[in-house]
Amino acid sequence: MFAFRGGELLVREHDLALPGDELRGQVAATDIEWHAVGTYAGRGCVSAALGRDIQAPAGYVFKRLREMLGVLGEEGASIASRAFQVAEWARTHRYCGACGTATVRVPEEYCMKCPRCGLSAYPRISPAMMVLIKKGDSILLARNANFVAGRYSALAGFVEAGESLEATVHREVYEEVGLKVHDLKYFKSQSWPFPHSLMLAFTAEYLSGEIQVDGKEIVDARWFGPGDTLPDIPPLDSVAGSLVRAHLPAGAVTYDQK
Repeated sequence: MFAFRGGELLVREHDLALPGDELRGQVAATDIEWHAVGTYAGRGCVSAALGRDIQAPAGYVFKRLREMLGVLGEEGASIASRAFQVAEWARTHRYCGACGTATVRVPEEYCMKCPRCGLSAYPRISPAMMVLIKKGDSILLARNANFVAGRYSALAGFVEAGESLEATVHREVYEEVGLKVHDLKYFKSQSWPFPHSLMLAFTAEYLSGEIQVDGKEIVDARWFGPGDTLPDIPPLDSVAGSLVRAHLPAGAVTYDQK
């Protein structure tokens, strides 16, 4: 089972394994609703958002979900992402956003429906683009103001209402670093539950402009070329990490290879 306390996941202390269903009664009040979220390692799984004051039972601890995604592996990270987003959706949609009536879960569907006005609420998914800009043999890496110390990555930003993904790439690149790009190519996608994103990654070729960071979201951006030592970049289990590593300049060394 996936039991969340805010952004933390309950796991067994000695091996970080997920708890079994037998622990449900120890961590949740009887009025907590559990939601089926699929199977993991051949077993059916449920998830729920617990109260913020819940304490872990003996032998268990709450660990940050962001840290646990790298521990769970690709399959586990995928279902953990779904479990967290479903639990948060259920927690934040107990009442109708239009009339305030208590909602009812629609069987066989991730849908909370208002019995009074009929408004339906589904898990929120926020599409966001990520783009690695290439200029000849070099790539552009940028430092976001919210990154851990020393980390650089590809550019990223949320899709705004009425935008295509391509339009988002062009807008975000120009807003954040003052460059124009072309020749966009899709790379891959990843569900990212912080808070409820679907990351869609691209590469793009540099077209024109000089780097001018916005100084708000992006505080530094640099070109890295063949033979350069790259700064700290996201881990391989993230779409950002795989995007950058798939397009490393020849002979470039990543921070963790030094």
